[in-house]
Amino acid sequence: MRRLTGAGVSHGVALGPAVMLMQNPLVIRFAIPEDRVEHEVVRLRDARERSKRQLREIGARLDLRARAELRYLFDAQILMLDDPLFVNRAEDLIRTERANAEWVVWRACSGLAAVFDEVEDPYVRERKGEVADLSGRLRMNLRRARDGALFDEVEDGAVLVADQLSPSIAAQIDWTRIQGFATDAGSRTDHTAILARSLHVPAVMGLMDISARVAPGSMLVIDGTMSEVLIEPSADQVAEYRDRRERWVAVKKGRERQGSGPAKTADYLEIRIDANIERVADVEAARQQGAQGIGLFRSEFLLAGGDGSAVAASEDAQYELYRQLVDQARPDYVTVRLFTEAALDEVAGELSARELRGIQLRALLRAAIHGPLRILVPTVSGVGDLRQTRTLLAESQAQLEGRGETCGPLSVGAMIEIPSAALTADMLAREADFFSIGTNDLVQYTLGASRSEPRAAALYEPLHPAVLRLIRQVLEAASRVNVPVALCGEMAADPVALPVLIGLGLGTVSMNPAAIPTTKQIIAQLRAETLRAVTTRVLSLATAAEIEEYLAHCLGRDPRDELPLGSAAEGAQT
Repeated sequence: MRRLTGAGVSHGVALGPAVMLMQNPLVIRFAIPEDRVEHEVVRLRDARERSKRQLREIGARLDLRARAELRYLFDAQILMLDDPLFVNRAEDLIRTERANAEWVVWRACSGLAAVFDEVEDPYVRERKGEVADLSGRLRMNLRRARDGALFDEVEDGAVLVADQLSPSIAAQIDWTRIQGFATDAGSRTDHTAILARSLHVPAVMGLMDISARVAPGSMLVIDGTMSEVLIEPSADQVAEYRDRRERWVAVKKGRERQGSGPAKTADYLEIRIDANIERVADVEAARQQGAQGIGLFRSEFLLAGGDGSAVAASEDAQYELYRQLVDQARPDYVTVRLFTEAALDEVAGELSARELRGIQLRALLRAAIHGPLRILVPTVSGVGDLRQTRTLLAESQAQLEGRGETCGPLSVGAMIEIPSAALTADMLAREADFFSIGTNDLVQYTLGASRSEPRAAALYEPLHPAVLRLIRQVLEAASRVNVPVALCGEMAADPVALPVLIGLGLGTVSMNPAAIPTTKQIIAQLRAETLRAVTTRVLSLATAAEIEEYLAHCLGRDPRDELPLGSAAEGAQT
């Protein structure tokens, strides 16, 4: 038995087999039962074949667009997929270490990348980036093939060990199945620590290197009250902590997640929660998690698998997908984000991006007769983009009516994800039926930061005063003309940012379906009256660091306390 001491950020006891998560990149590792080893090998082989088909299709599209000189980049990735250094290594790892395929891909690709590090030729070393791209594609195909939520293959009663755990990932975890967590990094004032306390999930953070000390499947005890983790405890210790765990669970009863109804604050303000999804099959999962509607359907994912160019060019194929989407979501609305310019450029062949957009709009107009359907215009920079879409929509409707087709009504929304759109929100509000704030890109473009670029990641601060003021400006402009506003970025499920957003007057959020139950729990502990006072104070602070510190004081005091904003305005008076 080994005992590690860290920062106990949320009281309670959790014990069970360890499941591992490495967040950069996001890789989950857990032990595979002996009778599922060959099944996991088959999953890996299927993902390889799917990836090879996609790479060949990309190369074929490049040929059609007279960009054959770029095809070698994707041919090289196909060769990597057939390289015994990768293939044999990956399958051996599954069989010898009984590891899941997602982790094996990351491990094998890391080994392949290390080979490039040893090459002296700088041109060859630059090809290391293609290994990372290939790794991401394989893991994407494995994830889509698994067709489930985060940790869906993990047995109930496990505990999570991670190098770090961001709020956006923590909010997607079913904490009725994962009993608690321990991390290398973190402290009591982290957003994830505050989330753990609000959900009463036992947690110890700041353990430095626990992710390197623990093997998947190891028995762990996480004692958030005593700020310690026991690795491979004795049978007597397991019995003692299991008894303490049962007493803790008895106390925790009654604090569990809300049901399928709307989210309400402690003083009965209703907050609408919609879901962000990528596939028609996700509608039912979103409804089960308590979503009231589909706030964002990322239509570009229709182009990601199979022959994307064929899907984009086929009005009937798109119509059938949107019809199924509306049928499954009815009576709730569905919001379809139109193909982005980047997605259209990827599949454009003989047809122009404008022609492909027209095909999509005709398919959506036809599908709108089956139920409430809204379209969201992406990357709006100003009124001109919205007017251009409305013009093309009118042309598409005229074409359908000329064919004798019936068109349904489509609400047209503007996605506010570029500062210029936020700054002209008063003008956009006079021409849009609704707004959806995409905070992931809004933060990046406002601050010149990127979550994926290590050198700029430190600049990515969702609670920066400039970001909050832009969001306030959008909400105020929309409110003056009664235009509904939703927010669909990661801030929606952030346990620290969400109270500020509600305090600003936001009434609708949209998020990954798995994050909805947790978000409902957080909202139920908040008082809207208090949040308005807290937000007034937040908007007077000069830096993101000052805002973080103030909110940590309001939200994250002693882990035995309930969330202070749920019962008093003391934090707002500090």
